[in-house]
Amino acid sequence: MCIAFWDGADRSAMRIDLWTKDMMVDEMAEFYYQMLMSMADTFNRATHQDEITNDMKQFAKQFIEKFRAAQVKEQQ
Repeated sequence: MCIAFWDGADRSAMRIDLWTKDMMVDEMAEFYYQMLMSMADTFNRATHQDEITNDMKQFAKQFIEKFRAAQVKEQQ
């Protein structure tokens, strides 16, 4: 679980990350990928900045692709 709140006075995010020891690394990577995609969608709904949203989603796709490639390499 990842919870974040915006602190307008400090102009910073306050975060709480809660993980179980049972979560596998591949599950963590998938979770991050889905969160990045979701944050891009939320950003787009709030700002209508399609180009920036597409950049964010491209980064998320590169992230999961690199992770998966690293997993395959480790298994060889």
